[in-house]
Amino acid sequence: METKPGKIQTLSILILISGILNVIWGGGLFIAVVLGTFFVGLLCTPVLLLPMALGVVEIIHGINLISDPPKVKEPSQALAIFEICGILFGNLISLVVGVIYLVFSNDVEVKSYFENLPKE
Repeated sequence: METKPGKIQTLSILILISGILNVIWGGGLFIAVVLGTFFVGLLCTPVLLLPMALGVVEIIHGINLISDPPKVKEPSQALAIFEICGILFGNLISLVVGVIYLVFSNDVEVKSYFENLPKE
């Protein structure tokens, strides 16, 4: 079995941090809008819960990526794109992690690591 590249370790930690911050940021945004509008903001609930949902997906993906061997069989470009779209909610960290994810997932060392993982 090949050793895990440092870029994958870095990426998994960044995704975990971004996921935790998205959950916190989404919860804070939800509370601020709902309480700031005297509960009229409850109408915006589906939109306000999107950063929290992304955060949960990021946490799960980060945990699966950091495990040895990783339970993720290939990098998720969709997750990286959703992280970049996090800027719509004012989350700059999610944008940066999404860009780093796309750059690292196209690295030759990372691609060869995922190609050499045992297939189930």
